[in-house]
Amino acid sequence: MSVNIRIEHALKKYGNNTVIPDLSLNIRPGEFFTLLGPSGCGKTTLLRMIAGFNTIEGGEFYFGDKMINDLNPAKRNIGMVFQNYAIFPHLTVRKNVEYGLKNRKVPKEEIKKKTDEIMKKIHIEEYADRMPERLSGGQQQRVALARALVIEPDVLLMDEPLSNLDAKLRVEMRNVIKQIQREVGITNVYVTHDQEEAMSVSDRIAVMHDGVIQHVGTPKDIYQRPANLFVASFIGRTNLVNGKLTVKNGKCTVSLPDGYRFEMDNILDEEKHDQDVILAIRPEELVINDKEGIHAKVDDSVFLGLNTHYYVLSDDVHCIHTEDKDDDRFELIQESLIDEIIPNGTDVRLRIKKEKVNVFTADGCKNIVRGVKDDRI
Repeated sequence: MSVNIRIEHALKKYGNNTVIPDLSLNIRPGEFFTLLGPSGCGKTTLLRMIAGFNTIEGGEFYFGDKMINDLNPAKRNIGMVFQNYAIFPHLTVRKNVEYGLKNRKVPKEEIKKKTDEIMKKIHIEEYADRMPERLSGGQQQRVALARALVIEPDVLLMDEPLSNLDAKLRVEMRNVIKQIQREVGITNVYVTHDQEEAMSVSDRIAVMHDGVIQHVGTPKDIYQRPANLFVASFIGRTNLVNGKLTVKNGKCTVSLPDGYRFEMDNILDEEKHDQDVILAIRPEELVINDKEGIHAKVDDSVFLGLNTHYYVLSDDVHCIHTEDKDDDRFELIQESLIDEIIPNGTDVRLRIKKEKVNVFTADGCKNIVRGVKDDRI
């Protein structure tokens, strides 16, 4: 049986250092919910508070209607999958999977039945008698997943479970995890710093920074309409540029430093006033155009089959530097054509798909475009 997880005003401290200052969240029954953020943002700390491995300095944690703050981790009926698999090296695959059931004093016949079922579901039955040292990383992670699920937990907690796998295995295993979660219907809380991983498996995502939830929503909502500049720059690739919003006769116009201007009809009513803004423009939201747009020059290109990535420099409009982007170039993605790739040094114009672009206040704290959905409760 899956349950909802409700967190109200969680507080976590290590001495005088506050890691999570005040966090509230509602995770729905049967949902695949991901905590996403950079290293040190508090996501694993929060997961360990849910599991009962970390103390709670303030706030209330609920599984359904039951407060679990002081409940022993062994009595929370959780399954846990760790980054390092944490399977027992001296036990066979079968004995690893059986471990939780034996601890619960489940009858021997039922242990065999449940173990056989979960091993078959996760496609590890052929390795039942192998020792972990004879398994690949992906196979070991499947064993860890089977061991967590065989006890039929109310909640499955997963802490960076794929980070030790190579790229191909990560893709394979995230598909396995999502498929199994759908079949079992269990509430799953998943921690990762990998944006693509989070986008591919999650029903909803909470983006965290410095112990604070910045935005909660579906992958689509968070990518297309991020709540603030941190979310926009952390999720996917984006070009950030300074601009100005002016309002005249009720019409909103965004201007860039080179004079390129375009009207926007989706600015929030309360933000319709002259102000400095920051634009977040995804690579696919730029179009090479002959007639209008930012004056620029192709600096480099990368052919990737279906698409070609271009890196383009403008003398007048410079991208804001971030941790992930430390140069002035625009990145844009264009569908590869049968014709040749646009040569380096070619003068172009970059038109912005204004219906998709996001516009933020100058401090980056708020997206002033309509359509932002923050679904944290």
